[in-house]
Amino acid sequence: MSDEVFRAVARELGDGFPPENVLYPVNARLRASYPDGLTIADIIDVFLDDNAVGVRTALTSRLRQWDAESVETWVGSTVPQSPERRARIYDLLGLPVDAHAEMDAHFPREGGPVVIAAQQPWDPWYTSERRREHDFYWRAYKRVLADKNWDEATIGKLDIATTEVVHRLADPTRPEPYQSKGLVVGYVQSGKTANFSGVVAKAIDAGYRLVIVLTGTIEILRSQTQRRLDMELVGRQNISAGVDDDYANDEDWRDGNFLEHEIDPNKTNEIPAIRRLTTSTFDYKSLLAGLSALHFETVDHSLPLNDPKNLYPSNIRIAVVKKNVSSLKKLVADLKKVPTELDQIPALIIDDEADQASVNTIDPKKMKTEQIERTAINGQIAEILGLLERAQYIGYTATPFANVFVDPEDSVNVFPSDFIVSLERPGPYMGGADFHDLDDVEDDDKTPANSNEKAYVRDLRAECDEDRSVEQLRALDSFVLTGAIKLFRESKGAKQYRHHTMLVHESVKQAEHDAVANDFKALWKSAGYSQAKSLSRLEKLWAEDFAVVSAARGSELANPSSFGDLEEFIGAAYDRISEGTSPVIVVNGAAEKDYKQDSLDFQERGVWKILVGGTKLSRGFTVEGLTITYYTRRTGQADTLMQMGRWFGFRPGYRDLVRLFIGRTVGGPAGADYDMYKAFEAIVRDEQEFRNELTRFSGVNEKGEPWVTPRDVPPMVFQQLPWLRPTARNKMFNADLVYRGMGGESFSFTMQPPRGDGSINARHFDAVTPLLKSLDETGSFNFVDKDDVSRSFTARYGIVPAHVVLEAVDQFEWANGWDFGPHREALSTAIESGLLEDFAVLLPYPKTREPIEIKGWHEKLPIVNRKRQEREYRTGFTGTAVRERDAIEHIAGSPKKNGGPLAGALHRKTRGALILVFANDPAPRQLKRAQAGPVDSRDFATLFSYALPHAAEPLGRIGFRVKQSGTGAIVDAN
Repeated sequence: MSDEVFRAVARELGDGFPPENVLYPVNARLRASYPDGLTIADIIDVFLDDNAVGVRTALTSRLRQWDAESVETWVGSTVPQSPERRARIYDLLGLPVDAHAEMDAHFPREGGPVVIAAQQPWDPWYTSERRREHDFYWRAYKRVLADKNWDEATIGKLDIATTEVVHRLADPTRPEPYQSKGLVVGYVQSGKTANFSGVVAKAIDAGYRLVIVLTGTIEILRSQTQRRLDMELVGRQNISAGVDDDYANDEDWRDGNFLEHEIDPNKTNEIPAIRRLTTSTFDYKSLLAGLSALHFETVDHSLPLNDPKNLYPSNIRIAVVKKNVSSLKKLVADLKKVPTELDQIPALIIDDEADQASVNTIDPKKMKTEQIERTAINGQIAEILGLLERAQYIGYTATPFANVFVDPEDSVNVFPSDFIVSLERPGPYMGGADFHDLDDVEDDDKTPANSNEKAYVRDLRAECDEDRSVEQLRALDSFVLTGAIKLFRESKGAKQYRHHTMLVHESVKQAEHDAVANDFKALWKSAGYSQAKSLSRLEKLWAEDFAVVSAARGSELANPSSFGDLEEFIGAAYDRISEGTSPVIVVNGAAEKDYKQDSLDFQERGVWKILVGGTKLSRGFTVEGLTITYYTRRTGQADTLMQMGRWFGFRPGYRDLVRLFIGRTVGGPAGADYDMYKAFEAIVRDEQEFRNELTRFSGVNEKGEPWVTPRDVPPMVFQQLPWLRPTARNKMFNADLVYRGMGGESFSFTMQPPRGDGSINARHFDAVTPLLKSLDETGSFNFVDKDDVSRSFTARYGIVPAHVVLEAVDQFEWANGWDFGPHREALSTAIESGLLEDFAVLLPYPKTREPIEIKGWHEKLPIVNRKRQEREYRTGFTGTAVRERDAIEHIAGSPKKNGGPLAGALHRKTRGALILVFANDPAPRQLKRAQAGPVDSRDFATLFSYALPHAAEPLGRIGFRVKQSGTGAIVDAN
């Protein structure tokens, strides 16, 4: 096809328009050149032509938008991101059914944010037409992101995610006030600020005229957030129109890196200007004589501010305020004096780190005072909401177990009763899962290529000061060495690494920060980086660690072929880190005058430093260029612990260089030792399970009603970290989860109690012996591994009546805090209704491990290694037969899985499927795994996964029982 055809087709794929038959307008454009016209087959060929780059880019963008659309009438009854939605799009484009599969193969559905929402008391208002009419600030923000090298797909996904949030707010022009309250759940250091900046841009385009951004409790975070919004959204013209010159010494301001709007909003009546009520150097202050800054302009005084005639010309006010009682009281006092009627002002409140106001992260000696402060902060936020009847509240957090998320006592103030949006994990993001081996790689098989732990994690196990100094030196050497590698990469054409930092986090106490900082200063002087004596030590570290990991994880980057290539950069890195007063900066709540050191300002200059701190560096604040982390602090709060993961984030061009030095034997109460790495892993798994549950039960049922509402989400949380104190479960929610069924989808039941004397293991094995006796066949099944390669495994299998399986699993005991009841209810209901008659039970046989003899059993059985979670971190095991689940889901009728021909032959409409796994679980002091047998049944655990028949619950179903009448929990959601 010609370029003329490509251009004609691309023009019919405009941004913001619904899918429509593409053939007729294309032929109209091409009438002169192609008088006989194109056929729909020709159009499809263009869509699939690799040379039609512009067409494919435009179509990918439009499909992404159309797949996610949730308010336009053309979507009919189809659900966002569903196969039915995609088929609807193809139909509207005029594509025949026989082309759908090939189109799907070339343009797969990308997914999107997960949304849990209550039904809204209004018709959809944030339509594509409304978005096109007012999009000045969103278009400007998109340009900023493109200039930061965000690709089109990433910007497109942000567009979808922010639209999902904004259309769940109330229409700012709505005659009757309504407060929508929601929560956006991201990941630690994953770009939540980019999301709420996009939400703010779209909200002010839509008509919101007062924006209040709450930013945690420390000024360093508030200032960082203010600058980010000023630089990327407010823009130079709006900043310059004010009286403050807070960026006079800012390097990015001088270099012209702040947003320059295409049109100056201060010189036109068509675009509202933004007036800042706070600056990068000053939190909110009483306006006094300047109270007119909060007086909103109106064109027609006979109409309220929220009338479109007045609203769109009116300028925007934005305040970035930290959660400090004094600042919030000043804001509340000024709001009470505003001449504009408060119930006419469409306001947006963004609460960044929304959980912080109710989570205890302080020294117990300060607890009483801090608790009063937090109560006062909550009270001020509630008062703002009370004053501004049109205020919309959106909390942002990276810790989905936060108290503000689940505590019903807060529901009258900031509980997210209208919506919860769980953001996608960004592609280049390096988060908790990237530092742990969640796929259960066997310890003996771990390498830097297949194990995140081997690649990025280094243990801290010092038992004396001498050992501690050795560990600290290795971390410091790693910091210098990675700085040298970055400079080497710059010399080979890599983008400049403006910041290079090391974070040391050992305590929350300021006095201990001083001692730790002094330790690292002394170590810096004695390490000999400016002398030849350090080179042999650094060469050994490079050869044994960084060269190996970079070869496995950073092969696409420029890497030294020998240590000799790095030598000249060692001194340069040392010089960069040594610049200024000291290589170490202490970052805590003490006054800056108490320290003789450089200021920490990532905006004014490049920072190559070792940062020592606690709370100030553990929530919200972005440590730029963070490469080496030295972490040994224990905390008693699960979400606080997760927020300390400053090593999470985006590491462009140096992902392979990141190292986490973490305490494996951190002292705690009563002389107990805690493994902080395993504690983090437990939280990561809990969070992943929680997000999976949100995904399963998001959306609406066939009646168009939500499966669950935000008030029903907390019972879906399972968290088993006894020494980390989440809110008590009997205070966390208003409903009990009583039914959970997903047809054709497997669930692993690994949440077993601690081993104890092994008697529970023995009882579990006895419970499944009736199942074992039915395994009278052997066959081969398929699965797709993590690299999308089809592989096979051998298993014994048999068909077992469903009531026999139910009798077996009824005998299992479970960990405290986890309830098998909802699953059992779904199982028994399916049996009683005739939708479940039997199970295909599979017992996989590993290819590399021979079956072994079992005491008291007549035949050998396969015993595999599965990681038992120690009691202080999490009971139970990390998984069952993860990769082999494709087979049982296929047998159970899942249309998405292929377990091979045998799985297909075993499928029946009323048949479920179950996998049995026997996992080594010897007594704690008997560390050697069973190799040859015979093995006592006390020394291995019985694990299983099962899938209900797809036909039994094709859409999935979840049910709740109301704890207290009148709380509005869903009793049955399907």
